[in-house]
Amino acid sequence: VQLQASGGGSVQAGDSLTLSCVASGRTLIRENLGWFRRAPGREREFVAALRWSGGSPYYGDAVKGRFAISRDNAVSTVYLQMNNLKPEDTAVYYCAAIVLTSSGIPARYKSWGQGTQVTVSS
Repeated sequence: VQLQASGGGSVQAGDSLTLSCVASGRTLIRENLGWFRRAPGREREFVAALRWSGGSPYYGDAVKGRFAISRDNAVSTVYLQMNNLKPEDTAVYYCAAIVLTSSGIPARYKSWGQGTQVTVSS
C-alpha cells in the first residue's frame, strides 16, 4: 500500500490540526492504518491506529484524550484530528500500514510514506 500524508504545519500550543493520509493499493481495504511520529533525537512513537475491520481505535499514551483517528474507506483516507496540541507533539508524522496485536499494540510497521511536519510552539 502507498501512503501520502498531508496537513502538517506550525501552530501554537492549544491549537488543533487535522492530518490526512491518502492510501492506495490493491489490498488497502484489509490494511490496519494508523500514525506514528518521530521527533529529532527520539525514537519512533506510536500515535494511533484503526483496524481494517473496524472497532475501537488505539492510541499512544501521550495522545489519549487529545487525538482522534478516523477512516473513510470510500475515499481511501485516514485522518488524525489533533486537539490541544503541546510543544512535545512536535514531530514528523507518518501514516502507516500497521500490524496490530490482539490488544492493539503495534507489532510491525509494514509500510509508510513521506511524513508531514507538525511544529507546536509555546
